[in-house]
Amino acid sequence: MNCEIANDTRIGRRSYNEDRIGHWLTDEALLLAVADGLGGHAYGALAAELCVSFLLDAFRRAAQPRLADPDLFLFRTLGRVHAMLCAHARDHGLDETPRTTLVACVVQDGCAYWMHVGDSRLYLVRDREVAARTSDQTLVQELLASGKISELEAESHPQRSVLLQCLGGPVAPRLEPASIARLRRGDVVLLCSDGFSGPLTPRDIGEGLQADALQDTLSALASEAEARAGAHCDNLSVLAMVWQEDYVDGPGSQLPRNEPGLAAPDYLSLSDADIEREIERLRQEFRAYSARVQAGEYMTDEEIAREIERIRQAFLASLPLALELPRPASFGDEYMTDAEIEREIERIRHAFRLQRAAYASAPGA
Repeated sequence: MNCEIANDTRIGRRSYNEDRIGHWLTDEALLLAVADGLGGHAYGALAAELCVSFLLDAFRRAAQPRLADPDLFLFRTLGRVHAMLCAHARDHGLDETPRTTLVACVVQDGCAYWMHVGDSRLYLVRDREVAARTSDQTLVQELLASGKISELEAESHPQRSVLLQCLGGPVAPRLEPASIARLRRGDVVLLCSDGFSGPLTPRDIGEGLQADALQDTLSALASEAEARAGAHCDNLSVLAMVWQEDYVDGPGSQLPRNEPGLAAPDYLSLSDADIEREIERLRQEFRAYSARVQAGEYMTDEEIAREIERIRQAFLASLPLALELPRPASFGDEYMTDAEIEREIERIRHAFRLQRAAYASAPGA
């Protein structure tokens, strides 16, 4: 795997650093992680340290030398991190569970897969512009997305630091399917805590990074963030990777290609009955996972049902765009048509990852 990795972490104007960063590289896979312990709660630094250590250890054991399914690895490992933090608090008699935000990324087969909890961010920088980034799981971001406040109001909103999700909190995080993008030579994948991203605009980050001088430009951006934050500067941490390969389908790659004249992938066209059986299997998997979480049930039956319906609708909505299929006239009235999904889905999340990969590889994506 041909890539360059750089990082920077600073205490800012705080008394100690509660951020943690880490990465692990094999011949065929890479894990990047940034955790930001919550200073407003006890044991923030401990939470971030336990979180990154747990992730790296899980990756070392699973990537031999590659992961069987990067999306599933991130989903299960982040859920287990939350359970581990809750169990640590219980086992050590802590009066409060250590809490942290997290952003994690796996690079494998020329693709980046990422997942986050809270307001730690990932940016994909391509040709000196931000091509993709995570959306903060905060109250202000929700208000902004619903149109209740403007971008300008969001920048100075008094509740801009209020998180809706974290690891180790009283409610288990609702993890989304991993986002995915095919990497091009020169792409930079950047993970950071909010102390780095807060003072900087996406334009600052896109234009400030240089793939051929990654460490120097990364440190310069960290200094700029520190200077802009001034006396209120939080801990700031950043971890970045520049991709130095052209994409080639690797052995065992399950990502679909989207080229002119290429037949549609063989996962198209399951029957309605097949889909319903798969939905039920996913429901059972959620329940089995819930039983293993030592900190309590991961989802209630009602939450499981809502989550399955959300995934069903997201999968349905993404299909024509991802595969460039014509939208049937009756598309809104039925869940699947004969032209859609034809391969047995081992997991709906896995199929959703394939759909996103097809979209990412489309011309102009």
